[in-house]
Amino acid sequence: MTSPELPREAWSLPPHLFTTAFPFHFVYDRSLTIIQTGEVLQRMSRKPLVGSSLLDHFKISRPRIQLEFEAIQKQSQALFLLELLHSDLHIRGQMVYVEEQDVIFFLGSPRINDTQQLAQLGLKFKDFAIHDPIIDFLFLMQAKNAALNEARQLTQDLSQTIQELQQTQMQLVQSEKMSSLGQLVAGVAHEINNPVNFIHGNLHYVEKYMQDLLDMLQAYERSYPHPDATIVDLSEAVDLEFLRVDLPKVLASMDIGTIRIQEIVKSLRNFSRLDEDGMKIADIHEGIDSTLLILQNRLKSKIDRPEIRIIKNYGNLPLLKCYPGQLNQVFMNLLVNAIDALDEAASQCSKQECEANPATITITSEMQSEHSVSIVIADNGTGIPTSIQAKLFDPFFTTKPVGQGTGLGLSISYQVITERHKGAIQCISELGQGTQFCITLPIS
Repeated sequence: MTSPELPREAWSLPPHLFTTAFPFHFVYDRSLTIIQTGEVLQRMSRKPLVGSSLLDHFKISRPRIQLEFEAIQKQSQALFLLELLHSDLHIRGQMVYVEEQDVIFFLGSPRINDTQQLAQLGLKFKDFAIHDPIIDFLFLMQAKNAALNEARQLTQDLSQTIQELQQTQMQLVQSEKMSSLGQLVAGVAHEINNPVNFIHGNLHYVEKYMQDLLDMLQAYERSYPHPDATIVDLSEAVDLEFLRVDLPKVLASMDIGTIRIQEIVKSLRNFSRLDEDGMKIADIHEGIDSTLLILQNRLKSKIDRPEIRIIKNYGNLPLLKCYPGQLNQVFMNLLVNAIDALDEAASQCSKQECEANPATITITSEMQSEHSVSIVIADNGTGIPTSIQAKLFDPFFTTKPVGQGTGLGLSISYQVITERHKGAIQCISELGQGTQFCITLPIS
């Protein structure tokens, strides 16, 4: 059976624009037959919505009324929470009765408590209308990743610093760069950490105060079980029962977000190791993980390639006496070069080829002997021509376009490994087979 469509004059927008502007809306008539639905909501349903009964697809969680046209019409000003059957999707919004056409519009948005739910539900930010308030909420939930954005800006600042150092003596590059890096990272970490600690510390009190208020409210309800009409109307307007359930979840999400930011700040500090002077006992794996966290934004999927996979084959390494901050900079240089190589490889292959051979960085560590350890960082990019492999560690040598590379990264890495740590670094590469950098470090 084909259901009737709403007449053109029922819309303030053409129907195809309305369904785009309100991707989670639907319209149904007095027989509860759905006659219009938003594009995204239709995609989320396993069965066609238009032409079928509302009872086959939705269940009302709040308010506690029957799924009947007249009952819904009387509660048209209340906040509705609906469950899409055979799905994890919950949407909340308002029912609007249109007397001229004798239909009811539902205008709402998914109930999202954490951005991780988007992937679980198969949703993306572009699925939401720009005017939808849930977009603001989702962006606020991304605050737990704010430190990663700061790290991306930090990387850009470091590139600027390296370009300035290129104009000075090569012998001063390492010390000046590491000093500015440490100060910048420490400054960013300090500025982030203070307000985050303030927010995190006060969330405990907010939760306690909230619980005290809810307890008092329950006491009032027990002592005055028959409130006047004003109180009843206000309780229904704010959906008091829903607030009691949802508010603790919101506070819990904020608590998780602040803890995540604290972890990122800790990684920034581990990366810079500004508070350490001279050689220290350090965990090599901790330095690699901190560097990967800072580069996380570059590892994410792009339009022209999927997300870069990281494979860790960590061995049982002892703590090493080393310069942790300088080793972290070496890991940063090698990982950035690997990411650039994989980006270049992705630009030269089709989407099907990229999916068949996913971009991958493999990090392997192991005991090479009782006196040394090895760390190998390998990518499955296009590889490096033999003719230029001998020049890789030369100062100012780069294969990148002007403005994208200074030619100092591998030169500095070579200096840090061989001169500062008395180790060795080697490049093994073959065209079409990828590249691996092998680092050997003495244990003592």
